[in-house]
Amino acid sequence: MTRWAIVDTGPLVAFLDRRERHHAWAVAQMRTLKAPLLVCESVLTEAMFLLSGFPAAREKLMHWLDRGVLEIGFNLADHKQTVTALLLKYQDVPMALADACLVRMTEIHDRHVVFTLDSDFSIYRKHGRLPIAVLVPDRP
Repeated sequence: MTRWAIVDTGPLVAFLDRRERHHAWAVAQMRTLKAPLLVCESVLTEAMFLLSGFPAAREKLMHWLDRGVLEIGFNLADHKQTVTALLLKYQDVPMALADACLVRMTEIHDRHVVFTLDSDFSIYRKHGRLPIAVLVPDRP
């Protein structure tokens, strides 16, 4: 089954770093996803930082943007009030800026699932009350 996805940092890093625990899972899931995979700049920033020791992986992320495999599907400036409200609502989790942007993206891109390793997405709600469809690895 082919799916549309909003991609979080964890699967990007796991896909590009063979040493990551969820590498095989991320590779298998990428085969089921329809391009373009939507990201936000906060996710790209986190991924670039976590891949700082892997120049080829960082280059691949930028290449994916050039080729349209990844697409920046969000502009924080257009959604800053909603993102701020999410950060305040989930401050006890605590919610990262990237997660707040991804939650807002689920409200904008309704047919997309969040491709993540982060269990916090089971807590977050879109439009304040609706569960978020996620693609996560099974927990042991």
